[in-house]
Amino acid sequence: MTKTLFFNFSLFTGNKEELQPQAWMLVDNQTGKITDSSTSNPPAADQKVDLANKYVMPGLINCHTHITMDPATGDGGTSANVIASTVRAVMNLHTLLKSGVTYIRECGSTYDIDITLSQLIAEGLIEKAPEILPSGRPYSMTGGHGDFPNFGHLVDSPDEMRKAVRQGQKIGAKAIKVMATGGVMTKNDFMDDPQLSIAEIQAAVDEAHHKDNIVAAHAEGNPGILNAIKAGVDSIEHGFYVNDEEIDLMLQQKTYLTPTIVADWAIPEYGHGILPDWEIKKAADALDDLCKNIAHAHERGVAITLGTDAGTPFNDFSMTPVELELMVEHGFSNYEALLTSCRNSSKLMKIDSEYGTLEPNKYADFLVLDNNPLEDIKALQQADKAVYKKGQRVY
Repeated sequence: MTKTLFFNFSLFTGNKEELQPQAWMLVDNQTGKITDSSTSNPPAADQKVDLANKYVMPGLINCHTHITMDPATGDGGTSANVIASTVRAVMNLHTLLKSGVTYIRECGSTYDIDITLSQLIAEGLIEKAPEILPSGRPYSMTGGHGDFPNFGHLVDSPDEMRKAVRQGQKIGAKAIKVMATGGVMTKNDFMDDPQLSIAEIQAAVDEAHHKDNIVAAHAEGNPGILNAIKAGVDSIEHGFYVNDEEIDLMLQQKTYLTPTIVADWAIPEYGHGILPDWEIKKAADALDDLCKNIAHAHERGVAITLGTDAGTPFNDFSMTPVELELMVEHGFSNYEALLTSCRNSSKLMKIDSEYGTLEPNKYADFLVLDNNPLEDIKALQQADKAVYKKGQRVY
């Protein structure tokens, strides 16, 4: 059993608002897990890596991505064939990893591609990719926010939802994604349009929870946000118009909230003259409201997770560190922003026993930065940062 000693760095473990100076970690090269860590008297090891007094922190966990989508197209590129979509997904996975993301929860892939890719990554057949908690296709009503080519399971009753979710889980879906409201990217619906009913969403929740899987609800406005919470989903995605009644229920049920601020911000920031005026107006009109409402939910104690909705227009797969910067701009401390990944995303995804923090018996997924992220959240935007997956440098 060979081991590698990483030494001479300042460590942010992900669970305390402090750095451990002159830290070291001992990693089992076979399992990729940390066997020991401290700040004094480093042990002997087969290999040693001097991290040159830089800053080490856990790899990021992005719990809302769309790896088969193309952010350069207004419709997400869902009309592409399965081969083109798969090639694009693999390229996007590489970009995510290089940006510092070491684990993702996918929230809707064309052709169920993420399910197959998650299996290939687990088998070691795809290199330089974050691990995936896969969703397969999302679940949408006919004419709803997920009714794109090759994308949504279209369901129009609780029974249709139940059967579709059972079929999705049969082939490997672990994170069921339902569409509870309209959204920015669909012309003929709006954020406050309720879509799937409480009964339909409840059927998805029942089936997913029977398998110990989780359910995410695309829910931007009301009453759809409330419908999804009442149905028992595990996380509200976007939640732009979340209100106090909904926050009360989220706190009671321990429902997570994934803001994806960068997805809305990018459209008016980069889309003028390229995207349709109606789409830019939807996003711009919502931006101030969503920032205020997300900050309020955070202040009241809702568990906020880290997700970007990567793949939507101008929201490419390198933007996870920008989402953290936007959180800090709207009231989060640097530490609170980092906890959305280290603590909350890992707990939501039920991977926190092995991922999210840098401690013994957890995987050595970590980033090496020139600057201290607890002092400067933009430290994570370093282009040439080192990225390690299970103790092996991948970028």
